Amino acid sequence: MIPWVQKGLLTGIKTTGYPAREDASPGVSPGLPLGGEYPEQQASSLVDRCPTGAITLAGGQTVVDYRRCVHCFRCTRGTAAPIGWSPKYEWAALVGEGAETQRGLGRAFQHSAHILVVDAGDCGACLNEVKQLNNPYYNMHRLGFFITPTPRQADILLVVGVLTDQMRAPLQKAYDAMPTPKRVMAVGACALSGSVFGPSFVCGSGVGDFLPVDVAVPGNPPPPLAILHGLLVAVEREPSTALLSPECGAAQEARMR
Repeated sequence: MIPWVQKGLLTGIKTTGYPAREDASPGVSPGLPLGGEYPEQQASSLVDRCPTGAITLAGGQTVVDYRRCVHCFRCTRGTAAPIGWSPKYEWAALVGEGAETQRGLGRAFQHSAHILVVDAGDCGACLNEVKQLNNPYYNMHRLGFFITPTPRQADILLVVGVLTDQMRAPLQKAYDAMPTPKRVMAVGACALSGSVFGPSFVCGSGVGDFLPVDVAVPGNPPPPLAILHGLLVAVEREPSTALLSPECGAAQEARMR
């Protein structure tokens, strides 16, 4: 036992410093494509290469809807005109009416929030990333986030997966059993848009078609730091970001939801 104690002391603390400081460790994020102005031929090629319609043209700008991006990398690999790429991981955004003022849980939950995780038809990728939040490197307990197995104690309903028809009733029951105030956090492209699976005969176009989503975390799957950023956004400890790149007007963003 003594050698393990000695090794632990020599190793020191390896937990990420986020959010107090940026985490620049290799592999913490796959990044996301960047929109903006591109030559017409390049922009058209990028739109054609995107299998989910995440990349579109609007007003002379190449716009990326992060809710539909599945990290296939077709827009940056195997092409002579790749799109710009951001290595960041702060992707979460408040969504819905009055998002900036009504969707956060408030100061009372900033240092203690309980999370109920529901697999609504996930392939396992997003759920595995959520599980990483409990490991020593991310250690979400240090920030006051705790997983609970019961909706009666949950403040945040974290949903992964496309929301299959069979999971609609269980998800509704879990949501109804949660005390107020409560917030819904949709994690991953499947939960946000249906990804490559929906809408179809077994699922819709995301959790937002069924429940009021308050926080959206894009990615397929989003890395643990992106999910952690979403939790911090939900309790108003970090600012919300944009789900479209570049940022568009409110009217255009509403049309793309």
